Amino acid sequence: MDTAAESPMIAVKNLTRRYGRVAALDGVTFEVGRGEIVGLLGPNGAGKTTTLRILSCYLPASGGEARIGGADVFEESMDVRRKVGYLPENVPLYTDMRVREYLKFRGALKGVRGGRLRSRVDAVLQQCDLTSEAHTVIGRLSKGFRQRVGLADCLLHEPECLILDEPTIGLDPNQIRHIRDLIRSLAPDHTILISTHILSEVEVICGRVLILDRGRIAASDTPDALVGLMQGDEHITTEVQGPADEVMLALGALEGVHQPVCTPDGDWCRVTFRGNRQQQVRERIFDLACTRGWRLRELSAQRRQLEDVFAALTEGTGMVASESAPTGEEVPHA
Repeated sequence: MDTAAESPMIAVKNLTRRYGRVAALDGVTFEVGRGEIVGLLGPNGAGKTTTLRILSCYLPASGGEARIGGADVFEESMDVRRKVGYLPENVPLYTDMRVREYLKFRGALKGVRGGRLRSRVDAVLQQCDLTSEAHTVIGRLSKGFRQRVGLADCLLHEPECLILDEPTIGLDPNQIRHIRDLIRSLAPDHTILISTHILSEVEVICGRVLILDRGRIAASDTPDALVGLMQGDEHITTEVQGPADEVMLALGALEGVHQPVCTPDGDWCRVTFRGNRQQQVRERIFDLACTRGWRLRELSAQRRQLEDVFAALTEGTGMVASESAPTGEEVPHA
C-alpha cells in the first residue's frame, strides 16, 4: 500500500506565528488532500499570506507543524521547495528580461537543466498561453500576462502543489476569467491552495473553503455546505395579482413575514420581505394566493451566497450553524 499517496498533500497542525505580542497565526490546523483545490479566505490581516509564506518556506513559524507531500516544512525545506510552486501576491519579475529568457533563468535556479529545461520552458509557455509573447520584454506585458509568466515560473519544475496568493489581484474582468480558466486547467495534475478576495471565484474554482479570521480557522467545508448552514431569515419576493391594500394586509398578517414592501405594477403587486425559512413562509403564501384566488407569477427566495457566510464569521453580521466550526461549537458574533 502506498501510504504517501494516501496522506494529505498539505498537513498543518497548531501553526503559530507571532510578531512580538501579536499573534498573526494562533494554532491553525487544517489538511488539504491530494488533487484538491482549496480556497483560503479571510479579511485583511487574518493571516492568509503569513500561512502561505510559511508553507512555501519563505517565512519561519513560531510553533506548530507543517508538512507538504510528507516533507517537514521546517526540517526538510529543500524537499518542500521541490514539491511547491509558489506565486506571491506581487510577482517579482525581472522586467528587463524577455519571457523565454526569464523562464530559462528561473528553471536553471530550480535545478532544471539541459534538454529538460528547454522542453519545460516550451511546455509552460504553451500551457500558460504565452508562446506568442516568448520574445517580448516582460516590462511591456500587461498585468494579466505578467501573472501568466508568474504561473509559468511556478510550473517549471513540475511541482505537486501550487500555492497561489491573490493570483487575480488588480486584473480586469477578462483577465480574471482567463487566469481562472488557467488555474482550473491545472487542477487534474496539481493540488492547489489559493488565497483570494473574490468570493464568486472561490465558488467556481474551489471544492473546499477555509475561512481564516484573526489567526484562526473559523470554518472549513465546501462552499455549498457552508451556505446551507446559514441560519436566520431569507429574502423573499412574490408577485400576485390583486388589490395592493388587500395583499399587504393579508401578507402582513402571516406569521414569519417581516418588513414587507409593496411595489404596485398595474393590477399586480410585487412584495419583498424578510421571511423566516423555518416557518415555511413561501408555502403559506402559495396557500393564501389559492384561497384568495390571486394569480401568482413569482414566489422566490434569494439564495444565500458565500459572501453571507464570510460576513457572518468575520464581521458578526449573522450566525452560522455549528457544523461549520472546526471545534464543533457554534460561532457567535456580537
